[in-house]
Amino acid sequence: MERMSIRKSTRAYEQWLRKELDGDIIEQDLKIKHQKMSEGPFPFLRATYWRWAETILDVCPKLANAPSVLAVGDLHLENFGTWRDAEGRLIWGVNDFDEAAMMPYPLDLVRLGVSATLACGGVATEESLCTELLKGYVRGLADPHPIVLEQDYAWLRALVIVPEPDRAHFWDKMNKLASKSPPPPRRYVKALTAAMPERKIKLVFHPRTAGAGSLGRPRWVGIGEYRGAPIIREAKAVVPSAWVRNNARAAQAHRCYEIATARYRAPDPWYHLSDNIVVRRLSPNNRKIEAVEHPAELAKKKMLRAMGRDVAAIHLGSADRRAAIKADLEGRKRKWLISAVEAATDFVRRDHRDWKKG
Repeated sequence: MERMSIRKSTRAYEQWLRKELDGDIIEQDLKIKHQKMSEGPFPFLRATYWRWAETILDVCPKLANAPSVLAVGDLHLENFGTWRDAEGRLIWGVNDFDEAAMMPYPLDLVRLGVSATLACGGVATEESLCTELLKGYVRGLADPHPIVLEQDYAWLRALVIVPEPDRAHFWDKMNKLASKSPPPPRRYVKALTAAMPERKIKLVFHPRTAGAGSLGRPRWVGIGEYRGAPIIREAKAVVPSAWVRNNARAAQAHRCYEIATARYRAPDPWYHLSDNIVVRRLSPNNRKIEAVEHPAELAKKKMLRAMGRDVAAIHLGSADRRAAIKADLEGRKRKWLISAVEAATDFVRRDHRDWKKG
């Protein structure tokens, strides 16, 4: 069957998204997404997970029968960042699970490898990127645990310290949020109010535009004063994973909270899912490393191995598929990941070129 064009695929997905959101879609944000899709192959990859979900098993058919796990789905270099767990410890790892679903485990590794190739290809070879990601993944299978930056990982802790200019930039962005917009729907008000440490905190609500793949979905922040300083929570609409839309006959429940709080995670205690809204804490202390600014840091062996390790811990968090995954890995050719990443990267580049042509 002939594959639909990227333009037709985009229209079909956005029509599906409008239906899932009962028409509560942010059309202006979709225009911003379309602009991001034109900027380059890496932004295109970030913004188009639905396209990945509908094509990847055609591009890499040998991955279809690999053991399935509860996986991230929309995994890429900028889907890693920091937060504080319930003990106040600094944690680093995957921090966005909107597209989580059951799927063959290699797909997270392939998508991460494609993102690394697109963002860091100028500072590292495709082979070295894939080799280090897979090394970290295998080590994570043997010893799964969250990546806690309190005693170990000093090299990573040094990278995620928030510089003062970044802290100032965060508050500048928050202060510039539109203040004359209509109030959010009641369910967002309820979710944001419930996420505060005290119910009596008076909140000011603002719409927010952020991210890439989730552009188009309503996103609101609530800002209040708590014991001498401002605090912020964000509420974002969630819809079923695009993987389920394309690869499952029946709808599945949202899996983002389940995967974010699974066995080998040290979750953010302020991360919650309720009434198809995911709520999280926003803070200048949480940091991710931007690919456009720090490709060399993201391409380092230690960083790639840490990413692979975290992915393995996520894959084992909901059900222990360790034996099945190890057996599958042992049965694959030595350069299977490199081959899959090459094929998927070529497809993403072609799709991006077709999108830019209009």
